[in-house]
Amino acid sequence: MKRSTLLRIVGILLLGVAILLAVMVVPVKQQLSSFVEWGPGLGMWAPVVFGAAYIPACILFVPGSILTLAAGFAFGVVRGTLTAWLGSLFGASAAFLLGRTLARGLIEERLARYPRFRAIDQAVAEHGFRIVLLMRLSPVLPFNVLDYAFGVTRVRFRDHFLASAIGMLPGTVMYAYVGSAIKQLGDLTSGRVESGTPQKVFFFAGLAATVVVTVYVTRIARQALARVVPPHGPTGNAS
Repeated sequence: MKRSTLLRIVGILLLGVAILLAVMVVPVKQQLSSFVEWGPGLGMWAPVVFGAAYIPACILFVPGSILTLAAGFAFGVVRGTLTAWLGSLFGASAAFLLGRTLARGLIEERLARYPRFRAIDQAVAEHGFRIVLLMRLSPVLPFNVLDYAFGVTRVRFRDHFLASAIGMLPGTVMYAYVGSAIKQLGDLTSGRVESGTPQKVFFFAGLAATVVVTVYVTRIARQALARVVPPHGPTGNAS
């Protein structure tokens, strides 16, 4: 394993530990509770309403990681992942369609400043699904900007939707896992929920494994993307 990859994994793990420790120092849990306290009152509709919030969030450039952390906190790893994954997928599609229609002129003007985008556009024309998938796993542009950017390329909506569905899943699982870990740690430290050592070890080992796998997949995707899209702009045809 390369030193840069190892440092990235250690950095993300340390960030996760810092977030978890923050629960015991500052009222993170209480703030997240206030943010999602309406959930129980909505019953079975809570995940639907929460997922729908991703659509305006993606359109308005609100970081999806915050919502995904909250989804994991409110609904647990499995339901939180499903809620965030479907919500972000439809939000990304909405931004894509806006970039292809109403906001097309503005997005084209902004992206004209980035030489590498011309290479991305060229590669997308030949390998639409593959490029969208790799950029989802290792984005060269911010997540929300990426959706608008794809809207002005020649990628088909079907390819964008399917590649986004696959490519967004690893990161969604990781953030939902961290959100759920914050809630579990908060419950454990407050004494409201008792958990045996094996259960705690299993949960947090799963969190660590999820982070490691996500980082590794991102590294592989970055290497593959570099072979298809030149890092400093177009230098020839995509291979």
